[in-house]
Amino acid sequence: MFQANWTSVTVFFFLGFSHYPKVEVIIFVLCLLMYLITLLGNVILISISILDSHLHSPMYFFLRNLSFLDILYTSSALIPMLANFVSGKNTISFSGCATQMYFSLAMGSTECVLLSMMAYDRYVAICNPLRYPSIMNRRVCVQTATGSWATGFLTALVEAMSVLPLSLCGNNTINHFTCEILAILKLVCVDTSMVQLIMLVISILLLPLPMLLICISFAFILANILRISSVDGRSKAFSTCAAHLTVVVLFYGTAFSMYLKPSAVDSQEIDKFMALVYAGFTPMLNPIIYSLRNKEVKVAVKKLLIRNPFNTLLIPILK
Repeated sequence: MFQANWTSVTVFFFLGFSHYPKVEVIIFVLCLLMYLITLLGNVILISISILDSHLHSPMYFFLRNLSFLDILYTSSALIPMLANFVSGKNTISFSGCATQMYFSLAMGSTECVLLSMMAYDRYVAICNPLRYPSIMNRRVCVQTATGSWATGFLTALVEAMSVLPLSLCGNNTINHFTCEILAILKLVCVDTSMVQLIMLVISILLLPLPMLLICISFAFILANILRISSVDGRSKAFSTCAAHLTVVVLFYGTAFSMYLKPSAVDSQEIDKFMALVYAGFTPMLNPIIYSLRNKEVKVAVKKLLIRNPFNTLLIPILK
């Protein structure tokens, strides 16, 4: 069988959802709506947290990072897909595919670490409120966020560099709508056991371990909340964590189903639909969840709307 390395391939073809021609247009419309809502929602959330001085806290600093991360990840995954659907080409260059695969891995890995850091932030805020300003000071927040981004980009580099030198079997058709690493490995005709081992180690470091830190943080938070005698105090504490816990369940649920599922359940068709949830649906819900379940954000939006008399009709929506 003809073998070639990545550099000899100039273009890849996506199968996308061509196996479902009756729903392909519906998928395109849904993806376009998800992308627009994701872009608008996260831009608004970032802008509000910057413009309102009351939201200049560690929690919203991490939230701005998460929103920016979601914009980058969704853009790298959905924009090429939407452009290919409109043009009808369903192709991507070698460099474009390698770049897309790298950024997809980097953004997903960064979010794994960032969500665990956000859980730790909530743990310190609720369990050590008096020491919270000193523990989560600006320097610590910047170092933590920088570490999350660096970890994501470095682990993605290791995974990408382990795949790029492998030989392809003369097949440049990707059974996916994006250059997802698991779909790329289907084109490789040499032994991939080492690559799979590297991916397994990185997946364990970035999925179960951060998830364990999140579970421990929320266990301490729950124990601390149950000791609060005031009903209002409990309600406020729960509300500050409910949004983050919802995002964690959505993100890690889809990530676990994609990267740590048994090999016997391997299905590229399921992977494609899970990738839509992972790349489009979850980032779209993040700003909605944090806005609707967060009184501080709603108050900040009302203040900005009041300054603009043309938008006062929107205020009842936020009540």
